[in-house]
Amino acid sequence: LKAGTIIAIPIINIFGFLNFSRDVPDGKDVNRSFPGSPTGSLASVVAHTISAQILPHIDFGIDFHTGGASRTNYPQIRISDKDEKGKEVASIFKAPFTLKSSLISGSLRRCAYDLGKSVIVYEGGESLRFQELAIDEAIKGTFRVLQHYGMISSSPKVKKESIVLEDSKWIRADMAGLFRPFKKSGQFVKENQVLGKITDVAGQYEIEVEAPESGYLIGHNNNPVVNRGDALFHLGTT
Repeated sequence: LKAGTIIAIPIINIFGFLNFSRDVPDGKDVNRSFPGSPTGSLASVVAHTISAQILPHIDFGIDFHTGGASRTNYPQIRISDKDEKGKEVASIFKAPFTLKSSLISGSLRRCAYDLGKSVIVYEGGESLRFQELAIDEAIKGTFRVLQHYGMISSSPKVKKESIVLEDSKWIRADMAGLFRPFKKSGQFVKENQVLGKITDVAGQYEIEVEAPESGYLIGHNNNPVVNRGDALFHLGTT
């Protein structure tokens, strides 16, 4: 580094990492347990360690996530309209998509905001999978941020500007069955366009999954077996 300091934490929830789970052994989600407590549950203790020993020392942070439960997220940055520093960092990072997303109570991002700090969230790929596109975009974006603040000398150039999405919604299954997607994350779709089909096991009936409005697919379900109400596509709108 030419200047500054990086605090790098490869894994916050080591218990979940070892057990292929988002939760810690007591069943709680660390990213819903902030700011935590030194005498609370295991998730609360882990969250407290981060909020007490890390967040006070940072100028800003980047929190890297994948999709969960067989869902893939197309590379995207999530920011809050309230967070001016976060919007600045996101504009430098230049992920393929920038999604305006509210601060979730108990999350690392909300805790940082309450402490007067800024943390943006990068979402990309699927849990338990190496997805080269998501990894590549994460590294390139991080290098762009480091160069902008004078910490390194060079960074990859941007091929195209980030698409800013004002809102998003999940398109869910109207019935249980076998799900066949026709579209993938990253693509633009039009209102009423058929995105996939759900059929019964015997193939005697099927329903089409349609886009309720035009927008960009920023996440999709890879599980071929779905239940009614399961999230199928994450649709972002400008």
